[in-house]
Amino acid sequence: MEIMPDQPRIYLDHAATTPVIPAAREAMADALARWANPSSPHSEGRAARAALENARTRVSAALNWDGEVIFTSGASEAIAIALRGHDAIASAVEHDAVLAVAGATRLPVGPDGYVDLNAIKGAARYAVQSVNNETGVIQPMAEIADIVRANGGLLFADCSQSAGKMPLPHADLMCVSAHKLGGPPGMGALLVRNLGLLSPTGGQEQGYRRGTENLPAAIGFATALEAGFARMEKAVRLRDMLDAEITASGGIVVAEASSRLATIASYRMPGVAASSQLINFDMAGISVSAGSACSSGTLKTSHVLGAMGWDERSASEVVRVSFSADTSESDVARFLDVWRNIVIRAKAA
Repeated sequence: MEIMPDQPRIYLDHAATTPVIPAAREAMADALARWANPSSPHSEGRAARAALENARTRVSAALNWDGEVIFTSGASEAIAIALRGHDAIASAVEHDAVLAVAGATRLPVGPDGYVDLNAIKGAARYAVQSVNNETGVIQPMAEIADIVRANGGLLFADCSQSAGKMPLPHADLMCVSAHKLGGPPGMGALLVRNLGLLSPTGGQEQGYRRGTENLPAAIGFATALEAGFARMEKAVRLRDMLDAEITASGGIVVAEASSRLATIASYRMPGVAASSQLINFDMAGISVSAGSACSSGTLKTSHVLGAMGWDERSASEVVRVSFSADTSESDVARFLDVWRNIVIRAKAA
């Protein structure tokens, strides 16, 4: 199954990272001319500082956020600043970056991917994704926030996949990531309602992180956020089309009955390992993944699917498809053609 010379590759792994949009690239190229350190006291440094603070204001406005914005090197650093040392209670389906710094206690989820609300008990710092990066399941964040606060706790929300596509949840701390929404990699932010929730470590960003501020990336981040994710209705239509055709071909839609972000979906192809699927899709010129990009290189069984009750074999047959605003119906049609061909060959083997 080789890619035809006249067929461009199709990229359907936007949940891992999505291309930097042209407007953000242009803004960053212009910002590279402002080479001074924003922390320097001289005229050039002050000009760079003014540009950095302008980018911070633009990020706040684009997200409709009235709290503090701490620029970071990405969501993982923001997560570490927010959770490290707090013995946080994380949901069982969180990203590995959260599980690495949270405490040992987990909030269980049901087969639908939703957090068990009855498990939220006691005052603690809770960590819950607004949208799961593997399944696209949208957590009931308003209800979760109410229960956490009723127990005297605090809520950290990983908004890496939802920022720019959905309104922010009413959480106390949140992380956002630029490269998930058309901004540059290596840039993100921690959103904080009250800086008293954090422990200062010295350095930049009001003393909450170290390292020279990345002005060009901050400007690219603000520009990408302002552009927004257009045509979400189209993504809904494409995902519905994909769900229906996968089901008709004998595939299984992960968390099909749950509320899911239209740009992320996972599918099981019974009897065909995800590793084999990825090879076949790649040879056909289509890029997809098996779970989170941070762990898919190992092809280990998804802890997300395991927490939802999937057995190891079934979970190992799941691939993730994720869209951008530019994904077209013809892209999805080509993916489906390849999917059906893999199924046909598997049955004939």
